[in-house]
Parts: sequence; structure tokens; C-alpha cells
Amino acid sequence: MARRYDPERRQRIIDAAIRVVGAKGLAGLSHRSVAAEADVPLGSTTYHFKTLDELMVAALRQANEGFAKVLAARGGLEDPRTDLGAELAGWMGEWLAGDRTGVELEYELYLAALRRPALRPVAAEWAQDLAELLSRRTEPVTARALVALMDGICLQVLLTDASYDEEYARDMLRRIID
Repeated sequence: MARRYDPERRQRIIDAAIRVVGAKGLAGLSHRSVAAEADVPLGSTTYHFKTLDELMVAALRQANEGFAKVLAARGGLEDPRTDLGAELAGWMGEWLAGDRTGVELEYELYLAALRRPALRPVAAEWAQDLAELLSRRTEPVTARALVALMDGICLQVLLTDASYDEEYARDMLRRIID
């Protein structure tokens, strides 16, 4: 029997892994659960991703790319006249006001790096890429502090189920920038 050419299969597996983690958490992620969700043979998942860590790396990388697209779509970071604190606070508000499942999923994958060393480079890339982007508007040390504050605010909102306070975020970001 000839193999069916399926160039989108790898991507469908990554998308399925993201859906599985979104629905069941990392504990529900397995090659078997992803194969069922993607409607592909189990062997396809292990062919494209030998380990679950490889699959999680691909999912986290895709989540990071989604974050970068949201940030780029706002466009305010490039204009030096834009209030950087207000722009970042607005971005976080937009991100947290969207599908909370997606945000939670991104953080769940991001925090999985605590226990899964294979994920650490990808998680570090996210913080590093954002700091580099912010370094266009401020010095690198300040950019790293802004990333840490934004991470902290987002995690507090997610973990406490509190509503996002954009005014507070804007004021704290401006303090670091100034």
C-alpha cells in the first residue's frame, strides 16, 4: 500500500496537541490522545515527534509565534512617539481579554519548562525575543525588567482569576521605563 502524501500532517499534529493541552492540560497529552484528536494513525505522531517533549517544543514555538503576531499587529512599538507603557498595557489587556484558554495554554506550556529541560530554550526565546523587541525603545536592562513585570501581571491575572487592571499595569510599566 502506497503512503499517502500529507504535507499538512505535522501541522495538524501540533494543532491537535495544542487542543489536547487546552482541554485536558499537560497531564492529558500523549501520543495517543494527539493522534486521536488529529485523526491520524498513532505512528504518525511518533514519526514526526519522537518524544512528547519534541511535540511540546513545537507547540510552545507555535504559541510564541502567535504572541509575536499579536504584538506586531498593534504596531505601536515602532513609533518613538507612542507611550510605551500605555502600548504594553493595552497589549496585555487585549491578550488577556481574548480567549483565556489560549493564554492559559501558552503559560502552561511556558511553565512546563520548569520540569522539562527540553522546553527551556524555547521558553527563554520568548522572553529574549520580547526583550530584544523592547530594546528598540529602551535599554536592554529595562527591556528585561518590562518582560518580567508583564509576565508577573499576566500570571497573577490568570492564577487569581482577577480582572486585568490596565491602569495599574500602565503605571507600573511607566515606572520601570522612567
